[in-house]
Amino acid sequence: MTMIMKKNKKNAVVTGATGMLALALMRRLTAEGYHIYAVTRPGSARISNIPAADNITIVECALEVFDKLPGLIDEKCDEFYHFAWDGTYGASRDDMSVQTRNIHSAVLAAEAAAKLGCRVFAGAGSQAEYGRKDTVISPDTPTLPETGYGAAKLCAGQMTRIVCQKNDIKHIWYRIFSTYGPYDGAHTMIMSVINELLDGKRPACTAGEQIWDYIYCDDAAEAFYLAAQKGRDGAVYCIGSGVCAPLREYITELKNAAAPEKEIGFGEIPYYPKQVMYLCADITSLKNDTGFEPRYSFSQGIARTVEWVKEKRNRTDLL
Repeated sequence: MTMIMKKNKKNAVVTGATGMLALALMRRLTAEGYHIYAVTRPGSARISNIPAADNITIVECALEVFDKLPGLIDEKCDEFYHFAWDGTYGASRDDMSVQTRNIHSAVLAAEAAAKLGCRVFAGAGSQAEYGRKDTVISPDTPTLPETGYGAAKLCAGQMTRIVCQKNDIKHIWYRIFSTYGPYDGAHTMIMSVINELLDGKRPACTAGEQIWDYIYCDDAAEAFYLAAQKGRDGAVYCIGSGVCAPLREYITELKNAAAPEKEIGFGEIPYYPKQVMYLCADITSLKNDTGFEPRYSFSQGIARTVEWVKEKRNRTDLL
């Protein structure tokens, strides 16, 4: 096993490093002068997403064995950001064996953070921890998850908090609402609609009556960073824009950015069973504690996202 050694002023560990939100956070950490240990599964097909840079060291480690991370990173680290998670969409969200393993890997990550000397452990939770609500959701809104994914995220947040308390590490838990931007997964509504429009198709959608809160990935990364620096120990923060609108309006704005001449098939597919119809984040505590303010409107963020997708479709190195 090869030891990885670096000497830098500030060091951060980021798991799930090939994903959209981790990549956005790494851009933010780079701007602050961090050296980043980007943790990815061995042989990841998306490892090329991670930029080749002097301040980024790729660490290949399966999430089931995150207890090995202190042996792979032979250096004290300051912050640990945990994004790695299996079974994030489709039927796997209710695969209890997968979700149980996620809980265990999150605990291993928190224990690794303690051994690496981190002062902060920040974990990526989800709005799915709340279940369906018909009001604005705050950190104090009662949790009642309806999926294995949501239940596992809730449990992981609680268990990692206990680990951090035992090791005198500040614990921050992000409950992330709907995000979008470059490197988003192809299965998401925004990316699938963009690609269908650019392929000249007429995307079929629900009626789009859901009231929704979208936050651009770079704004989410700013929230992650500020919460880790300035957030209260043990705090849960809702990560959203705090702005809500009917999903139909977002999709229409997306269409205008990608292919204004095309049509959207609103109402051509039914709502999913247990469809969430109201999803809006109360980010008051995040703002008060950290000074966070979103910088990108949806129109600005979606324009950047569409341009990235167009570039990706013409470049094999972004696939």
